[in-house]
Amino acid sequence: MDVLTTLGRTLGFSFAAGINLYATVAILGLASRFDWVTLPPQFKVFDNDIVIGAAIVMYLVEFVADKVPWLDSIWDAIHTVIRPVGGALIAVATLGHASPTVEGLAALFGGTLAAGSHFSKAGTRAIANASPEPFSNWILSITEDVFVVGLGILALKHPVIALAVVAFCVILMLTFAAWIYRAFRRRFVRTPVIVPS
Repeated sequence: MDVLTTLGRTLGFSFAAGINLYATVAILGLASRFDWVTLPPQFKVFDNDIVIGAAIVMYLVEFVADKVPWLDSIWDAIHTVIRPVGGALIAVATLGHASPTVEGLAALFGGTLAAGSHFSKAGTRAIANASPEPFSNWILSITEDVFVVGLGILALKHPVIALAVVAFCVILMLTFAAWIYRAFRRRFVRTPVIVPS
């Protein structure tokens, strides 16, 4: 059960980091600071005034940027490296003491998972930005915020359920990846028109 608990927390937070890194770090820091649940000692790395304060400030910046069409896509583009690296670092930090091989594997899986959720979010946002109304962006942004907070709390209190949620989300991402790619191409890649001579 300890392995499933560790996996649920590690992969749950890495997946959430790909969608909103700053909210994820803030949840980890606040949970450790206020002892919301009994956490292993390695979670104390997030319990730092500077880390918590920076995460909350950056979350507020992202909260605003994420609601503005096209600004959200620019923000996502900037975070294409930041979120996967953050997911990898979170995975390693939540493991605690482990061998270099296990830490390397955790970083690889955490970073890959964060990259997957990041690219799914960014692709969905780019498609939504092509619609003329702004409401789809707001709805997507608020849904993402609620999901990240919900998954973070689930990973803290019920990590095995969080692991199941992440597995389900990965299956959904793989299922819809081809659809998102085709929709993206339809909206943004123009087919050259051949004029008969």
